[in-house]
Amino acid sequence: MTLDEITETFELLDDWEERYRYVIELGRALPPYPEAARDAEHEVRGCVSKVWLISRTEPGPNGPVVVFEGDSDALIVRGLVAITLTLFSGRPASEILTTDAEALFSRLGLREHLTPQRSNGLSAMVRRIRHDAETALAAA
Repeated sequence: MTLDEITETFELLDDWEERYRYVIELGRALPPYPEAARDAEHEVRGCVSKVWLISRTEPGPNGPVVVFEGDSDALIVRGLVAITLTLFSGRPASEILTTDAEALFSRLGLREHLTPQRSNGLSAMVRRIRHDAETALAAA
């Protein structure tokens, strides 16, 4: 799934109930998350629901590339994890730091249709992803 496909599907869906169902479907399509990584080390702080992220750094032609895996114990949040990983995973760390996640979330209408707690959790995921990208750049 690409960001363009996600955006196009959001635009095709008429109401937010359908969009929520689509977000849940995106979450169900996430690859299985390792049980051993459902721990405090991988948990994203600031989320009401449990969210876990793993990052690994790979060499890339333009500096380190960061690949993420993620999961949540809540269906809608799991879908938000899927959207966030589609935006960031597999990109150069320097690009991750300059990517405007808020612009995507606004374009999809997520900020205005999420509870404040879920919105804060989404911000916490982005902060964690950026932190991991900064760490990858510092180690390079």
